[in-house]
Amino acid sequence: MNNKWNKYSYLNTDTDCLIEVTHLEGTEEKLLLTPLNNSPYVLLSVEDATILPTNERNKMETYGATITPAVPNEYNSNLLVTYKKIFNGETTYSTEKVVDIEWALEQGRRADDLYNGLKLKVNELEELLVELYNPNYTKEEALQQISELFGFELSKTVTVTGTINFEVTVQVPLDEIDNFDAHYKLGDELSLTSYGNDVEVNDWSIEDTDVDWN
Repeated sequence: MNNKWNKYSYLNTDTDCLIEVTHLEGTEEKLLLTPLNNSPYVLLSVEDATILPTNERNKMETYGATITPAVPNEYNSNLLVTYKKIFNGETTYSTEKVVDIEWALEQGRRADDLYNGLKLKVNELEELLVELYNPNYTKEEALQQISELFGFELSKTVTVTGTINFEVTVQVPLDEIDNFDAHYKLGDELSLTSYGNDVEVNDWSIEDTDVDWN
């Protein structure tokens, strides 16, 4: 009687380790994989497995699992991998490059971190709202605490107009004195900038210029 063996390849997204499990067909229900760090295993592929005679097998068990760490000289970012996808209860099989799967896994980890951070903030907000319901808190105090929780800065953008007086010295060549235009010269040379992040210069202009020739 010929027994058919299958090799299942799994990936743990938190530890980035590849797990290969070889077992008899029809014994899938006996396969138990304990999640590492509460991270589930992603099924990458299922393929036929060739089982060598007992005396040639090396640390291979019927229901055992071999954890294979990534080896740099065997890494191929363009390797095509077929894996199972389950979305809205529908199972499909997709084939993608390793580099694309790695990118998707990294984006998933970042999304998980963002979600967990926001969930923690929402939980803290829920507790804070119960405390702020106390009538002893003013509206300003409540808003201030909520803004501090989420790292917001309570501010309002305003537009300011005004007049700036200035005095500059200009070196004018003698052969250009008759045609010297201070308004035109300063329009090219002067600028108005802000050193702080809370002030942004939207527009400025030179209205009047007066030249002292003494």
